Amino acid sequence: MLLVIDVGNTNIVLGIYDGHRLLRDWRISTDKAKTSDEYGILIRELFRSAGIDFKDVRAIIISSVVPTLSGVLERLSRNYFGYCPIVVGPGIKTGMPIQYDNPKEVGADRIVNAVAGYEKYKTSLIIVDFGTATTFDYVNRKGEYCGGAIAPGLVISMEALFQRASKLPRVDIVKPPVVIARNTVNSMQAGIFYGYVGLVDEIVTRMKAESKDTPRIIATGGLAGLIAPESKTIEAVEEYLTLEGLRILYERNRE
Repeated sequence: MLLVIDVGNTNIVLGIYDGHRLLRDWRISTDKAKTSDEYGILIRELFRSAGIDFKDVRAIIISSVVPTLSGVLERLSRNYFGYCPIVVGPGIKTGMPIQYDNPKEVGADRIVNAVAGYEKYKTSLIIVDFGTATTFDYVNRKGEYCGGAIAPGLVISMEALFQRASKLPRVDIVKPPVVIARNTVNSMQAGIFYGYVGLVDEIVTRMKAESKDTPRIIATGGLAGLIAPESKTIEAVEEYLTLEGLRILYERNRE
């Protein structure tokens, strides 16, 4: 079995693959203060609840945008599983040319998503990933990563509004019943939700025009399912895109 680990600024997503089949996945909070032992105990409990034996894991691949946790999870891999993990970064075989001024600046998660998306659709793509930040990435028809845009994530936007405006409460991120709201909570939800739908559609529309192509528009990330139904541009939600990308990169680098 293959253990894939995607480390984001807010959440760590783990998945267990048996060949090409995803058996289980989990989402846990990212905690920079946790040690490799603490993460090891937590993952062991997750495995136990799913009836999976640590000994069944034969390989591990990690993608991380949190540098301080990369070493922690590498130690976890060696100490708890007995394997040195593959870490997505410079030198890894992606099979995808990176057309970026400095390829080392591209977040590992963006490359992983691009690889998975192109592997599935085999055409030009715009990938919208709703994470701590929302990223927009363009892959051309030749399978080259061409760059994209980065915007503050939905949760960041809501937290900034709560923290900087003294009289505004913290509210849940949900689709509000109306846009012309008659209370503060719904007013905030309308502004954040529909404002964000507009942000997504505007950036995607401009990227499509700039690409001079008709790319497929796909979305992933924790809040993709909330925003996509209201978007005029997003065509499909790929819930496990990053995990699939990690599996594909493992296959390309397993030797």
